[in-house]
Amino acid sequence: MAAGYLDILRARHAARLLIGTLVGRLPSGTAHIAIVLFTRAEGGSYTLAGALAAVYGLATAVGQPLLGRAVDLYGQPRVQLPASVVSALGMSLLALVGLESLPLAYGAVIVAGVFTPPLEGGLRALWPTVLGREDRVHRAYAMDAVAQEVMFTVGPLLVTVLVSLWSPAAALLVINTIGVLGALSVVMSEPSRTWRSAPREAHWLGALRSPGLLALLGSFFFVGLALGSITVAGVAYADDHGREAVYGWLMAALGLGALIGGAVYGARQWAGAPERRLRVIVALLALGYLPLMLTPDVVAMTALAALAGVFLAPAIACSFIVVDRHAPRGTVTEAFSWLVTTFGVGAAAGTALAGPAVELGGTAWSFGVAGAGGVAALMVLLATGRVLAVPGRTDVSVQGSGNDRNGAVQPGFSSGHQA
Repeated sequence: MAAGYLDILRARHAARLLIGTLVGRLPSGTAHIAIVLFTRAEGGSYTLAGALAAVYGLATAVGQPLLGRAVDLYGQPRVQLPASVVSALGMSLLALVGLESLPLAYGAVIVAGVFTPPLEGGLRALWPTVLGREDRVHRAYAMDAVAQEVMFTVGPLLVTVLVSLWSPAAALLVINTIGVLGALSVVMSEPSRTWRSAPREAHWLGALRSPGLLALLGSFFFVGLALGSITVAGVAYADDHGREAVYGWLMAALGLGALIGGAVYGARQWAGAPERRLRVIVALLALGYLPLMLTPDVVAMTALAALAGVFLAPAIACSFIVVDRHAPRGTVTEAFSWLVTTFGVGAAAGTALAGPAVELGGTAWSFGVAGAGGVAALMVLLATGRVLAVPGRTDVSVQGSGNDRNGAVQPGFSSGHQA
């Protein structure tokens, strides 16, 4: 299992790009947790915490495809680093001003969200250039999903440690400073500086003119909804049990389960169409969310959280392949950014729904939002099976593909970007 991942990491620039992207994404990956803890520490209600996190998610949803399209048009360094700095300044404003002026607090999270750099989509656009072969790119997608779960495991623990050592405000400042350094590491690398997107057909819809991509995004909106609701539900569960540390352990267990699932998934090559495989994985993901409504004791709940996370990374890794198969030529960063956007919108909806659910029906109801989101994600994939069965392309981009004008196509591999 480890040999395949080590082969990828030994490729020139691969480790730097992966680590830099993860560090650069730390602010966005922990923002919902940090905002909820900050709001509660400032005396705000669950509803206000959910609303601020939801606004951040919606702002990110607006900014990601716009910045992704800008990356496709102007390159990574000219977009990613300035966006990272502005986003960090927005979150720092929230930490320094607090909730005394709610309009200013909302404005700060909007700025932080809109300018969140599309590092995730940018990395996936770089993998074909760095790795070349299709099988290595597929494995890199799985490794990418696993590495995200490392971040989602370590991130909540890091936030809670910073909160316990200093304060929620200090946690926001430290996390966002680290994020800027990660973005700087990525954009200073040779692959990022030299990467250019393929020429694209002028169309105002951009990547969204692909029906298959729209179907995938519709499904992953509900996956995001499930994850967003768990953010608030986990805090409510920790409050019920009188210990803030319980929240960090639940989130870490969820990430650890996804890490294990993603590592196993990426260790082998899978036969058959990824669209069909994705339906099975999402069905298992939905099945894992439903038992969280039982809200048992802390030990059992932590185990259920780990089980609920097992199929998350495989679902994400498989979705990367589906995005690449359906994205129109020259829209690779934008297409991946739209996937991030649907997660952001879904997570915003989940946090917004879970807050009132806690206050109306208790913690079990808020976890019920997650279960409903998982089931809805599966229903969308089943309803759009015919659309997803007709990919825009039949294989993943490889070095020298239409998304990289700097190299040549290696023998035995299609460019994967047929018009």
